[in-house]
Order: sequence, then C-alpha cells, then structure tokens
Amino acid sequence: MASSREIEHTAAAWLARRDTGVWSEQDQIKLDTWLDAATAHRIAFIRLDAAWQQTDRLKVLQAGQPYAAMPARGISISPEFDASRVPTVEPVEQHLPAETRQRPATVFQAPASASARRGAPTATRRRQRRHLAIAASGIVLCVAFMLSWRHYGAVDRSVFQTMIGDLQQVPLADGSNATLSSDSRIVVTLSHGERHVDLQRGEAFFAVAKDPGRPFVVSAGERRVTAVGTRFAVRRNADGLRVVVTQGVVRLESESHPGSPRQPTTLLPAGSVALASDAGIVVHADSVQEAEEYLSWRSGFVSFHDTPLIAAANEFNRYNARKLVIGDASIGTMRIGGNFRWSNVDAFVRLLQQGFPIRAEHRADSIVLRHR
Repeated sequence: MASSREIEHTAAAWLARRDTGVWSEQDQIKLDTWLDAATAHRIAFIRLDAAWQQTDRLKVLQAGQPYAAMPARGISISPEFDASRVPTVEPVEQHLPAETRQRPATVFQAPASASARRGAPTATRRRQRRHLAIAASGIVLCVAFMLSWRHYGAVDRSVFQTMIGDLQQVPLADGSNATLSSDSRIVVTLSHGERHVDLQRGEAFFAVAKDPGRPFVVSAGERRVTAVGTRFAVRRNADGLRVVVTQGVVRLESESHPGSPRQPTTLLPAGSVALASDAGIVVHADSVQEAEEYLSWRSGFVSFHDTPLIAAANEFNRYNARKLVIGDASIGTMRIGGNFRWSNVDAFVRLLQQGFPIRAEHRADSIVLRHR
C-alpha cells in the first residue's frame, strides 16, 4: 500500500494534469479508477483541489491588477520568470466580454499611439510587466503554501461508537481498519505526523496499514499503545487496560508525570496478552492462536477457561442490556469453561442451572443467580 506522501504526490499530479485544460474522456476514466481504488486517494485529491479553489486566484489578482492581466488557469510561473514573454493587455482583452473590455484599467495604461507600441518599452509598460510578474509569482507562492500546509498540518477527525450488543467494522482514511466491540467509542485523528486513536470506552481491534512515517497510536487514559503495521486489540476497563497482539510488535507505555520517574516501555510481540493496572503491567506470552481466543467476540462468542463465574457474568454484561447479577457471593468463585454466544444469555443460564447448584430469578432487566 502506498504511503500518504506517495498518495499526495499522485493526487497532485492528477490535479496539475487536469488544470492544464488538455483533458480527455480517457483521462477522466483513469482518474475515476484511481479515486475509486482507495478512500485515501479520494481524500487526498479533494484536499488538494480545495486548496487550489480556496486561493481565490481571481480576487488575488484583482487587488491592484486589471482583470485582463490574470494568467489562464493551468499556467504556472517559474522562479526564472521572463517579463518580456508576458502577453500585453490588448491581445488578452480581445477574448473578454465587451462589458469587461470597456472597464477602465486601474494600473495599466494603453499606449497612446501605434508608434508608441512599436517603440522601446516605456517606464509605464516596464512597471506593468513587473507588477504582473509579482502578482503571478504571488499566486504560485500562495498555492504552494496552502498545499504544503494541507499536507503537513491537515487533520482528519472522526468519531465512531457502538451501542450495547452491536459490533461495527470501520475503514479508516489511512487504509487501516478498526472493529469496535459492544458499547465502545473511539476518536480517530489523522495528521501528517501521526495516526492517533483515543479509546474512550470499550474495546477495539485494529488492523493497521503500514506507514513508517506515521506511527499508529491508541491511547486509553494515561497509557499508549504504538504500532506501525500490525494487528492488535485494546480493551479499556474500569480498573485498567488489556492489550492483545496477534501480528507484529506493539509498544506499551505509560504517561510520565512531572517529578516522577519515567515509566518503562514494554514491547509486545505477536501472541502477547498484557494486563496493565495501577499495580503495574503483567504480560502473558501465549501462542497467536491462544491470543486470538481473547478476540472471539468478533465472531459473536465469549470464551472461558477456568474462569470465575463472576468474571464470566461481567463478560456477558458487556454485550447485553439485561444483566447477570451474582446474588450469592458463594457462587461467584465457581469456575466455568467453554465457548458461548454472547447474544444468548438465556442459554448460558440454563447450562449453569444444569451443571451447577445454581438457580436463576428472571426479572425484567436482570437475571439474578443464587445458590440452590
């Protein structure tokens, strides 16, 4: 996949070619094909085109210059601008509407006679050419500045969120993809220097497009997870953070406060499951297949391996508005295992009643589990 800089350069080349005025139907078909190939292509082209439009080139030239002196769209002025090659006012005016030609010039004055036109350039005509060169060069500088500002300082900000029981796959403008779990919210900010995701709640899985010039950073509170091109998930809980890596390597680090020692950085290769809390960071080095089981929610399942019932109930509650409530503390420590559909909490409760000394009290907004 092309980097953002390569995409910007290609978009600029298409825009420059279109603005020359020599544009065929085949050119348009090729441009449409390139734009449809990726969302990043369309965004880059729209931004560069908007930068050109926002220079308002007509008003720039008319600030002290006659309308007739404006260079045609598609003509650029190089640093070695030759004023002697600039068309005089009269040939350009021949192509303007009659009402425009009759408008009095504010800067240029036409020569009084044909002999004067054939003679050496007067001081007035030299000033005309100098002013035109300055105005045209100013346009080029203005456009160049706006294009560079857009390229280096542009920010694309998007917000994505899911309700309880919903999953959503989101294609990001840089070519990456995010899958949001139930009741999750992310704020994505893409700029030239960084791709930043603020995980405000819930969990999200990221398949990151490679772009060494722009690290992909997921922040959750005071912790940051950084990658370049990899696949990983970040879950934000009330008591900490969980990071699961299934491809590549990510870097987990904590924000340092003034006056406090710098927090160590933890590198997490594929197969790692890291649990970060106020007590520190604990890393489990598993196989990629085992790490994938933590992400079975993407397929509609939850997996338990010798898991306390209270933890299993909390996991189900992430995906269901009707909550499981542990009515007796004595059953909260019972260990369970297996794969269950998180959308079918009733089936899970029936299995509990069949295999454990547990009874269930069904209420409108909850199911209370008690010892039988």
